[in-house]
Amino acid sequence: MTAELVRGQNHPLPDTRLELRVSAGHPVVAGATLGDEGGRVAGAEWIAHPGAPVRPGIEVAVQAAAEHRIAVDLAALPDTVHRLSLLLALPPGGPGPARFGTAAAPFVAVADPSGAPVATYTITGLDRESAVVALELYRRQGAWKVRAVGQGYEGGLADLLADQGAPAAADLAAAVLDAAAPAAAPVPPLVPETAPADPSSTGAISYAHPGRHPAAPTAGPGAVPPSEPPAAPPPGPQAPPPAESRPAPVAGDASGWSMDERLYNQVWGMFEDLARTVAAYRSARDFADHRLDRAIDQVLADPATRVGAAGDAARAAARATHEELMGRAQEVLDRDLAQLTAESEVVEPALPAAYARWDNPVWHAYRSPEELPMAVRLGDLHVPERSTLRIPFLVRLPLERGLWVDSGPGRTSAAGLLDEAELRRLALDSAVAHTARLLAAHPAGALTVHVLDPAGGGAAAFAPLAETGVLAAPPAQGAAGVTDVLAQLTERVDLLQMAVRGDASEDLPPGFDPARQLLVVHDFPHGFDDRAVTRLRYLADEGPSVGVHLLMVADRADAAAYGPVLDPLWRSLLRLTPVPDDHLADPWVGHAWTYEPPTVPPGSAVLWQVLGQVGEARRRKSG
Repeated sequence: MTAELVRGQNHPLPDTRLELRVSAGHPVVAGATLGDEGGRVAGAEWIAHPGAPVRPGIEVAVQAAAEHRIAVDLAALPDTVHRLSLLLALPPGGPGPARFGTAAAPFVAVADPSGAPVATYTITGLDRESAVVALELYRRQGAWKVRAVGQGYEGGLADLLADQGAPAAADLAAAVLDAAAPAAAPVPPLVPETAPADPSSTGAISYAHPGRHPAAPTAGPGAVPPSEPPAAPPPGPQAPPPAESRPAPVAGDASGWSMDERLYNQVWGMFEDLARTVAAYRSARDFADHRLDRAIDQVLADPATRVGAAGDAARAAARATHEELMGRAQEVLDRDLAQLTAESEVVEPALPAAYARWDNPVWHAYRSPEELPMAVRLGDLHVPERSTLRIPFLVRLPLERGLWVDSGPGRTSAAGLLDEAELRRLALDSAVAHTARLLAAHPAGALTVHVLDPAGGGAAAFAPLAETGVLAAPPAQGAAGVTDVLAQLTERVDLLQMAVRGDASEDLPPGFDPARQLLVVHDFPHGFDDRAVTRLRYLADEGPSVGVHLLMVADRADAAAYGPVLDPLWRSLLRLTPVPDDHLADPWVGHAWTYEPPTVPPGSAVLWQVLGQVGEARRRKSG
């Protein structure tokens, strides 16, 4: 999976032979410096630039361009080189911008030998800078990593090189820019496979994501390789293309994968596109606000324009520019969201049961699957800019983390409108729905469910599970029931871990249940003593690796008496809520996504019907 880096974030590199890709939308000079452990550049011979494009382990372009493909072989670098920095600079006097803050944010990617992107980085937050260190590849304890840097220099390339210790930095910077001067006119940029939507871009959303783009035709002479995205129109003031000229969304539009894989990747691509589109929109608005503030400050700082007609005209011009920038940002956002909405309207009805909402007709034809799907849907995600555009929240199977349905008040107004008893009821209903989905996603008999209900307060909610015969045993009650089930599952984890370590899986006891196990815990910590709590933590930490999973329904405040001893437990679980809540954040652009829990339509019997099918398939398999 491609890592979308933010400033300062690093990521391991899988190979020493790499390709650095740059997409700027306007001509830039690309170069690289080779530094020692402290990042210091010893001399001009350790800088690759248009005047000296080939250095040990790297080759750059000989002129400025909107797109760059830079070959890197880290194994060929001298032993004294511990850091390779990718530099971008704006050529002076050219047709492009004079500083990065007035142009689209540059996009850089690191690709492996097959051409697949390993890590990407969009360099946002630049203003008056005309040179920037985009990213660096650095050696740490014998392994290479990439770090997103994004350090800009208002003094240009000379200041950048001086900061890295290069001798005669000003003369060297002038020579680099002079060598790049005979650049050709800007070429239409490529829309990077994971490039964010940007207010200056007028092309439709790229469908280059592997799960959403059809296979490229057979390449002929001069064709773009299949691993590279198609060319997009050059940025400019032209209007967005008409709707009829944009690619029509197609569900599962990819080759070489099963439909399950295609749709999973398509949903993931929609999530990425929405994240990037909203990030670009927010960045554009921030830039417009910053530019307005700076313009007003300049007016107020000059006594000649502080008051009077000149000042009024300057302020009016600044506000007009601000409104224009905001309008352009909104126009691009609306266009991109419209296309994502169109795609969602095509994809949602085509999703298989494991990915579908409870109101999807696919559930009426549900039958127990023959094999485990890639993922299961645990709700929806959306952002404030378009709350009606919901992206399925898919979690890979088998689960790598346990689940925690929080019955506490949360942070949103939706939770604040409900009393404690109603929140607890909704949380338990949500946990039962999640359990039903997990059972429905597994082949018959491949998931065994245990329920702990120490006080017996969840009998009504657990009825669909208990009465359809999908549970291993009736819900365990009382402290004795809690102890028995936890002891059984703890022993199972110990046994499986010993079998795995000893490579003796075939020596498991006769009659050993090979199915994965799901423990649903209600009303925690009622009925739990210190030993039971320790076992629960053990199951949460060690269980997933051997197929024992945890689903808790609890309010963290109820366990406050245990102090910090339970903090690792809560951190190890994926928190879900029974009402909409904006507690989920992605690691790429840092959006706070609003999570919407899955809900069964009022009056619908779909949950009972699906569990009935699961129970019947389980009985047929065991009989």
